[in-house]
Amino acid sequence: MPRMVSLRKRFAELIPELAKFGVVGLIGSVIDLGGAAYLHGTVGIGPMVAKGLSIIAATVVTYLGSRFWTFRHRANQALLREGALFVALNVVGLAIAECVIAIVTYGLDMKGTLAYNAASVAGTGLGTIFRYFSYKKWVFLAGAPGAAVAAGEAAVSGIVDAADTSEEAAVRPGPPWEILDPADAPRR
Repeated sequence: MPRMVSLRKRFAELIPELAKFGVVGLIGSVIDLGGAAYLHGTVGIGPMVAKGLSIIAATVVTYLGSRFWTFRHRANQALLREGALFVALNVVGLAIAECVIAIVTYGLDMKGTLAYNAASVAGTGLGTIFRYFSYKKWVFLAGAPGAAVAAGEAAVSGIVDAADTSEEAAVRPGPPWEILDPADAPRR
């Protein structure tokens, strides 16, 4: 029975995160799919370039939404490392979407607007599944619930290592010159 309670608790914690990821993803999808359809259909840019440009714009928006809303309760890594991982995983997601478009456009020789948009939607869907699980595994790391935000804020200011999400790390004071009150100094 304790296992069922644990499973139910994990599922209950997952629902809000999935909902937020869905909202951020929906906004990113509108930017990606709408931008690709506009660039390819209206402006006349080639299918691969149109998808590439639209996903770059969507990546910027989804990173900000993911970092500051969807996964803000998770421990943040150093901003440069986190951003680089996010972009790298989005490139893989883009490659998944581009493969689907290339197969439909060039492999199946279906070059109509409907075929392009269907391939774009399918590729984006497959890429989204990959991105959700990879973000949780490599970019927005799980940590102690109370320490995640504090550790992320401290990592941004350089006080603690972002990988150390223990409660102790979240409250560890900075360098000695930042301690204003000797009573706040750590005991050794």
